[in-house]
Amino acid sequence: MPIVIINGHDVNVDVRAELEEFEWTRPKWSYDKLIAASPFRYDRSPSFFVRLEPFGEFPAGTWADSGYYDEEYKSGNFVKLMSFLRNETYEETSDYLLTKYVELSETSNQRLILPNLAENRGKTVLNRAIIDVLKSSYLESRSISESVQAQALVGRSRYRGFVAIPWYDANGDLANVKYRATRGKAFFYEKGGRPIRELVYGADLYKRYSGDLILCEAEIDALSWRTAGVEAVAVGGVAFTHWHADILRRLPFSRLIVAGDNDKAGAKFNEQVVGALRKDKRIGVLDWRGKSEKDANDLLCGSGGIALRATLADVIDVSNNLLDWNVKIGAK
Repeated sequence: MPIVIINGHDVNVDVRAELEEFEWTRPKWSYDKLIAASPFRYDRSPSFFVRLEPFGEFPAGTWADSGYYDEEYKSGNFVKLMSFLRNETYEETSDYLLTKYVELSETSNQRLILPNLAENRGKTVLNRAIIDVLKSSYLESRSISESVQAQALVGRSRYRGFVAIPWYDANGDLANVKYRATRGKAFFYEKGGRPIRELVYGADLYKRYSGDLILCEAEIDALSWRTAGVEAVAVGGVAFTHWHADILRRLPFSRLIVAGDNDKAGAKFNEQVVGALRKDKRIGVLDWRGKSEKDANDLLCGSGGIALRATLADVIDVSNNLLDWNVKIGAK
């Protein structure tokens, strides 16, 4: 496996295997490079590449986007790319890669020190004044209704060209804010906010809710389900952590419907959730097979709320018996 520099350490990482967890548009794989449409923009041309092996002074995982909108997403390293694909902060992705691939350092012969992920180091509460609560024309363009935006308290951010999507903890305190670009797909989180891996988006709304609850990856997909009249929460990415599981165990819903994206990473997400919660909660999984849409927002924008709700007829109950679950639910 090639070496990737993570937090100043040389770590052997299976770069290709990590990238193969995600769907790419018009991909062309070779032994040392992936060429594809950019993941950072709504792009159909192969204008993006990432090195699978080192090349000269460029380590494995180095990438570039020739049609970039923002200088920040012109080029970068592997951790930055993976943090975008996993919908996490840079620090959370570094933790993920170090935990998965840590081994003897190539440079110092000293065993790397793993990050301490066991405990949250104190409650983080942000000042609500950092968000100007106001409906977003960008989210309206993604078919998110004004009433759903108002309920979620989304608004205008102090960063031009970005919409603010607030994350609250179970007590209703502002814990983090995701800033989503209104052009392209770039995003970042509020500096000093609580890690997304410790939060479930929208959990504060369902402390007394007893019906079916959708669980998806991204906030915009949770907002899409709510626009279609279906209650939903999200974890913010493809990783499902023990913090997420603990929060969901405490919610009084009758059934959790797991609805990861319609791709390989979404199928893996579904499996993680089912494995963690099926002994504690009634679980169903949304079966995307036969559908071309990538996720809930894609279906909402293309076909409307009625079509999105209709997919609930394809939910497979997997609460107590996985013997018949021979297909990775959610995979194309």
